[in-house]
Amino acid sequence: QGNAENGEAVFRKCKTCHDVGPNAKNKVGPQLNQIVGRKAATIDGYSYSPAMKELGEKGVVWNEETLLKYLEKPNEFVQKTKMVFPGLPEEADRKDVVAYLKKFSK
Repeated sequence: QGNAENGEAVFRKCKTCHDVGPNAKNKVGPQLNQIVGRKAATIDGYSYSPAMKELGEKGVVWNEETLLKYLEKPNEFVQKTKMVFPGLPEEADRKDVVAYLKKFSK
């Protein structure tokens, strides 16, 4: 289990490209409301990379397990993704970010 309060602080690294919360909008990356439990590449109005679209077509859902793996090394989890962020090497940081994102998911 992660700490959502700590996750909010870690999420600052993500805010350049991603928005979450009331009035969240797509930016360089898609908005992340309802990310936990959502199938990959399904936000209307966002132009996903072919690699991310393929992930969604395969039925991959962003749950705790997939988010933790993706956030560790995004470009290994989804090769040729548009996301240039290198990832969060610390497991505690990843768990905290997922706990924070859960606050904005059903």
